[in-house]
Amino acid sequence: MFDTVLVANRGEIAVRVIRTLRSLGVRSVAVFSDADADARHVREADTAVRLGPAPAAESYLSAERLLAAAARTGAQAVHPGYGFLAENAGFARACADAGLVFIGPPADAIALMGDKIRAKETVQAAGVPVVPGSSGSGLSDAQLADSAHDIGMPVLLKPSAGGGGKGMRLVRDPAVLADEIAAARREARASFGDDTLLVERWVDRPRHIEIQVLADGHGRVVHLGERECSLQRRHQKVIEEAPSVLLDEKTRAAMGGAAVQAARSCGYRGAGTVEFIVPGEDPASYYFMEMNTRLQVEHPVTELVTGLDLVEWQLRVAAGEPLSFGQDDIALTGHAIEARVCAETVSVKEGARGFLPSGGTVLRLHEPQGDGVRTDSGLSEGTEVGSLYDPMLSKVIAYGPDRATALRKLRAALAQTVTLGVQTNAGFLRRLLTHPAVVAGELDTGLVEREVDGLVPTEVPREVYAAAALLRQAALGPATLGPATLPPAGTALGPATVPPAGPGPAGTGWVDPFSVPDGWRLGGERAWTAHHVQVTGHDPVTVRVRSTPDGGGAEVLLDGAQAPLRTRGGPPPGPGGDSRFTVHLDGVAHTFAALPGGTWLGRDGDAWQVRDHDPVAASLTGAAHAGADSLTAPMPGTVTVVKVAVGDEVTAGQSLLVVEAMKMEHVISAPHAGTVAELDVVPGTTVAMDQVLAVIAPNEAVIAPHKEAE
Repeated sequence: MFDTVLVANRGEIAVRVIRTLRSLGVRSVAVFSDADADARHVREADTAVRLGPAPAAESYLSAERLLAAAARTGAQAVHPGYGFLAENAGFARACADAGLVFIGPPADAIALMGDKIRAKETVQAAGVPVVPGSSGSGLSDAQLADSAHDIGMPVLLKPSAGGGGKGMRLVRDPAVLADEIAAARREARASFGDDTLLVERWVDRPRHIEIQVLADGHGRVVHLGERECSLQRRHQKVIEEAPSVLLDEKTRAAMGGAAVQAARSCGYRGAGTVEFIVPGEDPASYYFMEMNTRLQVEHPVTELVTGLDLVEWQLRVAAGEPLSFGQDDIALTGHAIEARVCAETVSVKEGARGFLPSGGTVLRLHEPQGDGVRTDSGLSEGTEVGSLYDPMLSKVIAYGPDRATALRKLRAALAQTVTLGVQTNAGFLRRLLTHPAVVAGELDTGLVEREVDGLVPTEVPREVYAAAALLRQAALGPATLGPATLPPAGTALGPATVPPAGPGPAGTGWVDPFSVPDGWRLGGERAWTAHHVQVTGHDPVTVRVRSTPDGGGAEVLLDGAQAPLRTRGGPPPGPGGDSRFTVHLDGVAHTFAALPGGTWLGRDGDAWQVRDHDPVAASLTGAAHAGADSLTAPMPGTVTVVKVAVGDEVTAGQSLLVVEAMKMEHVISAPHAGTVAELDVVPGTTVAMDQVLAVIAPNEAVIAPHKEAE
């Protein structure tokens, strides 16, 4: 076994690998960019080396800097994790040339299976069934289009290099084929530095099932059963499980045998995954898609049902050890399901926002562990989540004796997951796991896209607004500071006076903020305090609060409501410690994870960022562009393309700008025909979510430049 291993990655996979290295007594070396100087993987490693600036090209993708870090720390081997250089044959060769063991397959196997065209030809020659599609490498746009027409629509465009769903385009309409080819090439070039494409027949309502393989350097290759990965969005997996409810023992053995043949055909060594597309109505008709020559994100579900530590066996095989078990020794016990928690905004504004990368600072964090639940994460409080790297933050995995138990445990674990400061998809995943088709195991790769409207709430629950307003109300008065910091009892505070400090809830000594009079009127009712707030992704609202005459609670009047709601709140969360806040709304208790002042609220995996809204400033801005539409950034990221200038006339739907974040492009289009009245960005501009990018005015509303300024 090695003495020292350098982990050439970041985030949750780096933390995961370091955990196994520690259990084996192997010294771990982390690497980091300037953006990750205080990251969790840096703190958990035995030592860490700075690679360079934040951009991946100057840090995590720099083979030269990684090899230098290994030399400085005396590392004998390099574990690449997944992503970055994990499937880079050149890096594997560079490690070997530097006298380092690359913990992965041989460089030739990476190169062969990394070229999807050559990979299909190789495994097909070994007797593995493949998806019908184009043949040959380096096809032109015209040749790709001809192949698509020959195969027949619908077709799937795929980059020959890379994976993870990036650059893939499903095309059903021949009229948009040319545009989709161009878009797929652009994304493939940006993601992998190679815009070579292939085209394959699209199987409607397919299931995505993959087989985990392990191969040593002594001729033994085994498979560890399958993983069901059919729950996907934009060709990216969101939920994975093992085993699949679709396969019987005969089909499992046949697919496993095909995966072993695929691994043998390229001289594989280490842990790898062979992916198949399977028609749901005919599981026996499976087709090879590709082989991932690395550890997979979803490897924990296989670990839980087999009892094997895949990272440990990667290390042992790389160190030259033979596998200590054969195919007959492997049994699948119980059921495991994994959910990928990503930095995403999943709220809907007028049905258009959808799923977009998010970012921010992790201000409050809770990740469940134990009792059949495992969370693999790279997060800690204070972590900065930016737009430079992959949006996946963590993985929540549940295990049970059967699928129903694992589903139930995973739903509960996602409900307990708290990541305040960064919006995630945890609540969406929890709702997805309650969908009747998912519960029944009736899965396919298009299910999420078909059902997404019913899984993303279009409205903010009224208790969120009530809790946010109550926390803001509490922040207005000195009573929220606690009796130790209050002025003496009886001190005049305008029309109000400081009350005596009572025992408070559960004897805490906390003073209910609503015991302080909030508005005095001679012979009249108490005045309302208006709180103007806006939840990210939704329109601003006004919530009015006043204390009840008996001082035992408050009334909250929401926008559009005919009558106020009777509420009562508990102690507001402090800067540290317990972040729970409970609001009693018309007799029902709603408990949130919360930050002081109600800037963030979380419950059941969902999180709401609640900002203060200035209606006067918004009104003035709207008046300055009467009749115009402001185009705002749908996500934090970087403007990569600007196609217009101030004064240009545009048509409805015309592409104006492109914003990129976490290797995802989002096109900003004109909402209507008009003229570009304002343009606030250039290529390379870093933007925040909801930042104004441009203003499009209807032609009749464009205001001419001031003549006197000429």
